[in-house]
Amino acid sequence: MRVGLYFGSFNPIHNGHLIIANNIINNNYLDVVWFVVSPQNPFKTDVKLLNVNHRISLIRLAIENEPRISVSNIETCLPKPSYTINTLTYLKEQFPLYEFTIILGSDGFSNIDKWKNAKEIIENYSFIIYKRPGYEEVGHNTAKYKISDGPILNISSTYIRGLIKKGASIRYLVPDVVMEEIKNQGYYLSDLENPTEQ
Repeated sequence: MRVGLYFGSFNPIHNGHLIIANNIINNNYLDVVWFVVSPQNPFKTDVKLLNVNHRISLIRLAIENEPRISVSNIETCLPKPSYTINTLTYLKEQFPLYEFTIILGSDGFSNIDKWKNAKEIIENYSFIIYKRPGYEEVGHNTAKYKISDGPILNISSTYIRGLIKKGASIRYLVPDVVMEEIKNQGYYLSDLENPTEQ
């Protein structure tokens, strides 16, 4: 099985994430896409994160009835911060017959050489790259990658959190079911919300 690993904080999940995953499935690049939720991104240690279990629950709501898209909580069981190489090694041990591909924005791909054990990742895994504004040019000397032909999306979780704090609408930026859950639970209303993971 060809599995796409879409790593991220998803703080919160939004329609941009879902459009990217759906585009990859529609174009038959991969058989399935897994959202791999990072409890702590080593490159974003200053970002206040909603509790990881709440973020996973929001994703489950967003992808309900999507049989080829799922969410993985694997990084909640691994040491923090969440290094991609550790997750890849664990998943390969658990699913030796699966072919894993990393789904990554062109902004993140531009920093791939800074990742822990980057050479090992580049040598053993392929990438599907979706373009991000300001990083339209994609290139790497040795990595095996394919460019997704989906639209360039300028939706960010940071922007959505800012709207929530201002009391503004986030309709059309996230699925309605996610919007309602965020509102009902009062997520992202405080800068001090869940500064550490549970």
